[in-house]
Amino acid sequence: MKLKDVWKKKEVTLSFEAFPPKKDSDFASVASAVEKIAQLKPDFMSVTYGAGGGTSAYTGKIAQIVQAQGVTALAHLTCVSSDRDRIHHELDALCQAGIENILALRGDYPEGYDPSAPRDYRYARDLVEEIRAYGGFSIGGACYPEGHVECPSQREDLRHLKEKVDCGVDFLVTQMFFDNSALYSFLYRAQQVGITVPVLAGIMPVTNAAQMTRILSLSGTTLPNRFRMILDKFRERPDAMKQAGIVYAAEQMVDLVANGVRGVHVYTMNKPDVAAGIAENLSKVLGRT
Repeated sequence: MKLKDVWKKKEVTLSFEAFPPKKDSDFASVASAVEKIAQLKPDFMSVTYGAGGGTSAYTGKIAQIVQAQGVTALAHLTCVSSDRDRIHHELDALCQAGIENILALRGDYPEGYDPSAPRDYRYARDLVEEIRAYGGFSIGGACYPEGHVECPSQREDLRHLKEKVDCGVDFLVTQMFFDNSALYSFLYRAQQVGITVPVLAGIMPVTNAAQMTRILSLSGTTLPNRFRMILDKFRERPDAMKQAGIVYAAEQMVDLVANGVRGVHVYTMNKPDVAAGIAENLSKVLGRT
């Protein structure tokens, strides 16, 4: 099913993100984890492409595993390190695999990137235009409630986002955030500039304090004091940190649903127990059996 049609049928969706293995020897364990997450029957699952396209060879394979479990797959696709021939090869492969949904991303700059060098794709909107011209896919895009880390202002970031949406994006998925007020402010500003496509809230249940420190250094996401206290209190107690992280994420999601957010997209880090904890805590809130 194309995801642009999902929100015509559902008031709010629950979805999970998985990432492919980095090497062949990890494929079986990742595939097993993905199958367990898919068995929770989310509305869809996304599969990442990997920094610099490093794990791209497995994206389609994992997406097919998702769909074999009866769950719609959303394949990530990045473009900054690709030329047009490679992108068309990827689109052909996804089409042949029965994947109908793509999250179109610029991706991380390759090592030694020269902004002045000629490239087929510089921005995610270039990829959106390519996929739209190819045809047959529902297209999602990324957005940043607190602004993209490389953008000098939220206003400029929002202008670029509007350009991307106008190129053919059907829905948006946010970067993770830990303060819901940041999302509500973003949604208001997005509506003011005419962005009306569904926006899915990206939520990460934090289960590892050290890992969170690294992620925050790369993303620029801010932490409210309440969450900082949780990290400080439980960082040396992994089981307590996992439980606290799931509860905090669930509380975020209850508030989001109550305030009319169209969907919550959970960054599971390939952890079936985390996905199950979220699904169990929110089954009635999301109207799931």
